[in-house]
Amino acid sequence: MTAETDTVLTTERLRRARFAVAAVFCVHGAVTGSFATRIPWIQEHAGVSAGQLGLALAFPALGASLAMPLAGAVSHRFGARPALRGLLVLWTASLLLPSLAPNVYGLCAALFVYGATSGMSDVAMNALGVETENRLGKSIMSSLHGMWSAGALIGSAAGTVAAHLDVDARTHHFLAAAVLTVLGLVFCQGVLDLRSTPEEEAPPRFALPPRSALLIGAIGFCGVFAEGASLDWSALYLEDELGASAGLAAACTTVFALTMAVARLVGDRVVDRFGPVRTVRAGGATATLGGALVVVAPHPGLAMAGFGLIGLGVAVVVPLAFAAAGRSGPNPSQAIAGVATITYTSGLIAPSAIGGIADATSLTFSFGLVTLLALGLVAGAGVLRPAGRTSARPAPAATPAEPR
Repeated sequence: MTAETDTVLTTERLRRARFAVAAVFCVHGAVTGSFATRIPWIQEHAGVSAGQLGLALAFPALGASLAMPLAGAVSHRFGARPALRGLLVLWTASLLLPSLAPNVYGLCAALFVYGATSGMSDVAMNALGVETENRLGKSIMSSLHGMWSAGALIGSAAGTVAAHLDVDARTHHFLAAAVLTVLGLVFCQGVLDLRSTPEEEAPPRFALPPRSALLIGAIGFCGVFAEGASLDWSALYLEDELGASAGLAAACTTVFALTMAVARLVGDRVVDRFGPVRTVRAGGATATLGGALVVVAPHPGLAMAGFGLIGLGVAVVVPLAFAAAGRSGPNPSQAIAGVATITYTSGLIAPSAIGGIADATSLTFSFGLVTLLALGLVAGAGVLRPAGRTSARPAPAATPAEPR
């Protein structure tokens, strides 16, 4: 590839590629939001108990964890853009499956496929996001994940309207899947069409996380654990521990989600100015302060402020972990898959771990653990530093197929 091509990519093509991959993130999030709001309908239609539903809801994370190590081989074989296009279509189409499940067994199978396609498309879009960021020479991963959060909010809002109008979830999800599939295909046309070079060694079909991804994944684990615990348990904490009304408790969860979305959308400017290590250390300190406020809060208002600080502090952790993984070795997709697997596992563990600790001790003690994990971000942020480089822009790992 000539230097002139690099110049064109930097000025025109990369700008369009950034917006295209951001739109893909938004579509991906909208699928999640569309599903989450219809879980009560799906539970009733499949005739499953609360315990069976809890078991079934573990299958998306299980499917994702098993399928994500395959993503690197898929991207290497077909190229980044075709791989993302195909995996995203599978993901949007899988939205239909849970609402069609006739019983708990069908629901578990549907959610396994739902999670597997989610995880593989997640790895593919994050790998493209990292490569676009590297070629731009500035941080964009935080805003990309902010677009995912925005998409999840859009999907949730549409699902809430459909549920309020008593629309059958099968109809709702068919229409949502159709719209999101078309949008995903359109937006995928604008992402970089990266192809592996002939001398680049093909990754194994099923790649375990490389060692470089483990420490980075541990940082992602801490951030996702704090995020998942706060999203799933903040409302209950305000109600049970501080006597808040149901409406105020629900508002706390919304405030937390919005705080994270806004922080991610503006986080790139902070990262570009201060770098990933100082940003995560400051975020960890902020989240630690927020966790401490939650634990000692005598009334709901102070606890809501604490949850807001947790959301603000952990918002950019996962985007920066993915970015660091993409710079950590010769196989970015493999490293990103490793970090994604660890973070998905954290998302699976967090709700049940908080509940188990709360049963044995108290919900307040559980958030003491969240506070300690947030403090771990301060101690471990150094692993996000690009090894042997002062620039955020490494040498390209792949070659764009089109010189435009």
